[in-house]
Amino acid sequence: MYAASSSVSAPPRPYRRQPPGAGPFLDPAPGGRARRAPGPGPLSGRLDMSGPQGAQLRTAIASIHRICPEFNPVQVLRRSGRSVLLVGTTGRTTAVAKCLLDHSPSWAERFRREIAMYRAFVRHRPPVRVPRLIAADPDNCTLVIERMPGRVAASQRHPVEPPPRADVRAALGAICRINLWRPPADLFDAPIDYAARLARYHELGLLTDRDMGDLRKLLRGLAHTVGRQSQFCHGDALLNNVLLSPAGAALIDWDHAGWYLPGYDLATLWTALGDAPGPRRQISQLAQAAGPDARDAFLVNLMLVLTREIRQYETAVQRTMHDPAPVVPGAVGAGEEQRLLLRRLHDDCSLARRAVRAAVGTR
Repeated sequence: MYAASSSVSAPPRPYRRQPPGAGPFLDPAPGGRARRAPGPGPLSGRLDMSGPQGAQLRTAIASIHRICPEFNPVQVLRRSGRSVLLVGTTGRTTAVAKCLLDHSPSWAERFRREIAMYRAFVRHRPPVRVPRLIAADPDNCTLVIERMPGRVAASQRHPVEPPPRADVRAALGAICRINLWRPPADLFDAPIDYAARLARYHELGLLTDRDMGDLRKLLRGLAHTVGRQSQFCHGDALLNNVLLSPAGAALIDWDHAGWYLPGYDLATLWTALGDAPGPRRQISQLAQAAGPDARDAFLVNLMLVLTREIRQYETAVQRTMHDPAPVVPGAVGAGEEQRLLLRRLHDDCSLARRAVRAAVGTR
């Protein structure tokens, strides 16, 4: 929630083809020594009440005050066409307030899911640090939580440089702890219908006929896992949703959490660490440690996540082709950044596709 969203933009990166490893199940070759990633920038934005955006901001603050009258807004943390995020105080506590601006059914449902998660965490505390719920209104899609101390593990969805190993290790430890958590089964639902999601990507031309045949074989082999051995996952386990502090790692933005096939969070983190083969190798080994079922579930999740990312960035590239930004000599434009990232995602998908076919051959 705290980090700026970058779902359709990517930081500049040199294009490097990922070499396959010696093994068939996503064991990339070791890379060079990790370089330290830049820390998060200062908070941006001020409470400007003028103009149309000011009117929108006043409406949001009024919604916040209806459920939390003591909230004193100090700064705009993030603003988009869909939501506004404010940092302020409630008494002696620093708090973050989020208001949905786009009340379309899909976004309202996501927001209410996030509120439901924080409410559930009040009675069933997860084994990782999460923000404490202060107030919430699911009808008006308004949420107030405590502001967790710490720095964001990465400021971008796909980090421009390999993050420090210690940061990845702390994030991975928190993700693994949440994956081992077994809350009451009826407390959370399953956000993804795997068969339906894969069929949709197939219809869109993002998956081939052979991809669908292979993935369906793996899903049939995992039929006994669904429900009985599903894993509780954060659902958006990216480094920009991890806060690091001396007290340990904290996870934020819980609107995708629920029951998944095992390895969904690991697949999400693997996808984001495109320039960090060492952590990727560790993640893939961890995902396979529990045996063939865990391996196959990880590969299904990986194909799903990579296909989603490719679809997202292909849409972004098409958008920039129709509305290109001014060219600055010597600079990498947003469209070029997205194209470079898209090439890397396609390479990753080819690697995952080979791993899926190898896994099918062992069934």
